[in-house]
Amino acid sequence: MRWLAAIALLIAVLAAGSSAAWLAYQWRTPYRGYSGPAAVVDIPRGASTSQIGGALARAGVVRSALAFDVWSRWRHETKLEAGEYRFDRPMTPLEVFRQVAEGQVWVVSLTVPEGWTMFDIADAVAGAGLASRKAFLQAACDPALIRDFAPSAPSLEGFLFPATYRFPHQTTPEAIVQAMVARFRDAWASVTRNDPPPIGWNAERVVTLASLVEEETPKLEERPIIAGVFGNRLRLGYPLECDPSVVYALKLAGEYDGKLEPPDLRVASPYNTYLHFGLPPGPIGNPGTASLEAALAPAHVDYLYFVADGAGGHAFSRTLAGQRRNVRRYRQFLLREKAGQEQGSGRLEPPAARRGRSVGPPRHRLARRKRPHTGPSARPARRPATGGAP
Repeated sequence: MRWLAAIALLIAVLAAGSSAAWLAYQWRTPYRGYSGPAAVVDIPRGASTSQIGGALARAGVVRSALAFDVWSRWRHETKLEAGEYRFDRPMTPLEVFRQVAEGQVWVVSLTVPEGWTMFDIADAVAGAGLASRKAFLQAACDPALIRDFAPSAPSLEGFLFPATYRFPHQTTPEAIVQAMVARFRDAWASVTRNDPPPIGWNAERVVTLASLVEEETPKLEERPIIAGVFGNRLRLGYPLECDPSVVYALKLAGEYDGKLEPPDLRVASPYNTYLHFGLPPGPIGNPGTASLEAALAPAHVDYLYFVADGAGGHAFSRTLAGQRRNVRRYRQFLLREKAGQEQGSGRLEPPAARRGRSVGPPRHRLARRKRPHTGPSARPARRPATGGAP
């Protein structure tokens, strides 16, 4: 009988050895059983290790649900985290276990450049697959998150701080705007530590001014000057006549087609700073740190006008006559540029055709250029100043 016991023991040892070898092979061999670029596995809260192993095996992330379950039970002190996970390369069960145990859920990077509106952000959010455009705008149009900070703000526009964010793929529009507003509060606390808002100016007015400055120029060194120009016009009771504010009005109405034409300057909207004096009723975009700093500490200048100079910046003037000279120079620059392009392409137009065309400065958002005042109507209408300015 001893030989039977010996045989049984040998079989058990061999089986154990085979099982150990099998498990070692399973645990240490990378595997990829899915055919697409990636496999996505959603692990619900409360799922057992065997359920998680089964889901991973069905998705082709691990070869054996049993091997994953055995390893998970052996490491029972380590909790596996619920969430949506994305796998895009061959991985061993040990690597898969580590990713789930550390909660490395599928995250999506979202970059919000300075000056983007909530409509721009909504398009990016939808493009990244984080939420629908409509759902994001619904969240962004609820100002509850900043009610303590900007009581009369019509939406979260201006407070969705430009930055690069990383969101779980399974997130909500509410979580997205909460993260952006939280980042804005941090930035605001930083920029106002040494430059608090001027007397008579609350945070909402400062952010609104900063959003205008953001849209007018990409040059950091010009932003305090432009803030100073707007401050001068506000003190004197002149309309700001800021093209980007009209663009924003058209976007709110769903009527902006990428171009700003002269009839658009008469659009009936409180955001139209050609028709309405003072600042618009809220920000027209989401300014970055530099524009917030410029609005809080504008340059002490006596300029009232500016126009694009053809070199990526602006020419500033104190008088309407000076503004008209700068406008003429800019239009001459545009004519020379257009003539050079036509000669280079071999499609030079007949002189008569060129004489018959009205040439004005381009007015699209990415250029961030101020529409020049070109005639007597450009002389600022005036009314008594209603408040201080920075």
